[in-house]
Amino acid sequence: MATQTKDYYSTLGVKKTASADDIRKAFRKLARKYHPDVNPNDKKAEEKFKEISEANDVLSDEKKRKIYDQLGFYSDNIDPAAAEAAARGGYGGGGRQQPGGRGGQEVPFDFGGFDFSDFQAGGRGRGAPQEPASGGFGGSFRDIFGGMFSGGNKSRGPRAGTDLEYQVSVDFWSAVRGGVARLEIQRQETCPSCKGKSTTGGSSECPECHGTGQVTQMGGRMKFNIQCPRCNGTGKVQNGCPACDGEGVVAKREPLEFRIKAGTRDGQRIRLAGKGNAGTDGGAAGDLYLIIKVGTHPVFTRVGDDIHVTVPITVAEAALGAKIEVPTIDTHSDANHAGGGRTQLKIPPGTQAGQRLRLREKGVPSASREGMRGDEIVEVKIVVPKVQDERSKEILRELAKLNPEDPRADLLAEV
Repeated sequence: MATQTKDYYSTLGVKKTASADDIRKAFRKLARKYHPDVNPNDKKAEEKFKEISEANDVLSDEKKRKIYDQLGFYSDNIDPAAAEAAARGGYGGGGRQQPGGRGGQEVPFDFGGFDFSDFQAGGRGRGAPQEPASGGFGGSFRDIFGGMFSGGNKSRGPRAGTDLEYQVSVDFWSAVRGGVARLEIQRQETCPSCKGKSTTGGSSECPECHGTGQVTQMGGRMKFNIQCPRCNGTGKVQNGCPACDGEGVVAKREPLEFRIKAGTRDGQRIRLAGKGNAGTDGGAAGDLYLIIKVGTHPVFTRVGDDIHVTVPITVAEAALGAKIEVPTIDTHSDANHAGGGRTQLKIPPGTQAGQRLRLREKGVPSASREGMRGDEIVEVKIVVPKVQDERSKEILRELAKLNPEDPRADLLAEV
């Protein structure tokens, strides 16, 4: 046998119009009569105490009582707004009448053939020890109804367009100095036929509910009659636009030109607002995100806003010091020179191979900090000459005699 919805008012012996004070007095009177301490080892009294405790928990709480009066039952997961909508007939028919008798409204569920006994008192099965119920229905039952009362109706309405993301390859010089990049993208634009409305006017019978405005869903042994999500309970759907198949948007390929700011870094994201997919029903368009992939250079290596370059020098320049010309990313003064510029760098006497020298503010202009610029880091590479004539060899031998220091002495001392 299916368990009937509980009548909490009858359990406490009060009328449906009883005040909060009347309910409190009725509960206290019955609690003194059926309390387990007063009736030790009396199972019937214990069960009766649980019933009146459950009834008092719901009816003594203004919000819980309102939901119970509207639906004829209570669950902690029932949304008050959804319960009120159901009481006004928002879910349509198909269920049982409220015991509250408010205008003959119906709860949108068919409980026929469903046994609620396993869901009472926290979802424990028959024969299991039970505590006084606090919510009217247990965890399993609450889980089922949680989804039913939290979803609501899904009308189409305005929908924002989705964002797009493209990777764009940019050459080294365009990223450093700035420039213009071009690419072709595919995006969804507003359908010119229906103006993004997805329909062309007129309506037909909803194929989901066959014009009834309601659909049936099964949840275990329960059967739910709910408002049709496709037609929102109207029983009719608008005729879809044939040009966009009812989507409100159509695919389009289009060229795009955008400016690269000087100092743009590899992996940087550029946002172009409103250049993503179009929205529908008046929704805003999404954004377009461009992921920059910067090309390499045979001489310069970029690290953040700094430029690294390796420059060869002679043994004499390293030993005696010198002023040498090194390449930079600055534009060369010579109009016929297509690459970077050049500047003077001082090599200190005794410079060692691999030593790094810094040229202040000769790096990349910062794209995020106006007026700031990185440095150029010059790594020295000492080139040893190929000695073939006897005169050169004689000079080097004389140099070795004048400078007898062993360059490996420190290394060997550490072994």
